[in-house]
Amino acid sequence: MVVSASFAVQSKGYCDVVDITDKVELEVAASKIRNGLVTVFVRGSTAGVSTMEFEPGLVADLQRTLEKLIPSNVPYNHDARWGDGNGFSHIRATMMGPSLVVPLQSGKLSLGTWQQIILVDFDNRPRRREVQVQVVGE
Repeated sequence: MVVSASFAVQSKGYCDVVDITDKVELEVAASKIRNGLVTVFVRGSTAGVSTMEFEPGLVADLQRTLEKLIPSNVPYNHDARWGDGNGFSHIRATMMGPSLVVPLQSGKLSLGTWQQIILVDFDNRPRRREVQVQVVGE
């Protein structure tokens, strides 16, 4: 069986990290599927989905590391072409990726004790993000 659903997340942009674990768990519960795989996918080319221990120190560490690796204050060819100043956002999103697959066992996401599902909005403005959840299994 395959069940698809979606929900919206309002973000602040600028590497905003949002814990979406509870929302994903609600969609999984509504699917009534007990065992299988859960895919979480964010629509758009300036956001990503991953897992982490969602706590303020690690959130700040992630944001600082991304700024060092892919700075927001350098010229990007994308910015020259489109003038929107979010070239860094696209590169960061490409590096993180738009989706995540989590095993589902006995109706529960197989996440570690300190592991949450996060959406990271890299864009240079607040955004309303659509997150697709697809549960495949029995």
